[in-house]
Amino acid sequence: MLKTSIEMDKASVILKLLGDKTRLTMMKLMENQTCCVCEFVEIFQVSQPSISQHLRKLKDMGLINEERKGQWIFYAINKHHEYYPLIEPILDQLPHQDDKLRVLEEKGTRMTCC
Repeated sequence: MLKTSIEMDKASVILKLLGDKTRLTMMKLMENQTCCVCEFVEIFQVSQPSISQHLRKLKDMGLINEERKGQWIFYAINKHHEYYPLIEPILDQLPHQDDKLRVLEEKGTRMTCC
């Protein structure tokens, strides 16, 4: 049970954002580690601008943080966001996505941008 009430409008926007399979998968991938745009491009096999658009939407809502390392930006879930308690149980119900990152490691393309 959530300790604070969540505004219906804000919850609706967050749930709509997570209703997109790509963004939901991204959130699950970032659940326990940081990821770079180049990794998402490789995983989803879509263009960098498309991935950046998904990340921008998540960032604009404050659901993810970014950290710059040199010219590269790494993304992680903002577990301190006031609505993370709404998101956490959803992510807990989803299958792990670690295999997607493991495939990148095996191919030698995990964090190649770094």
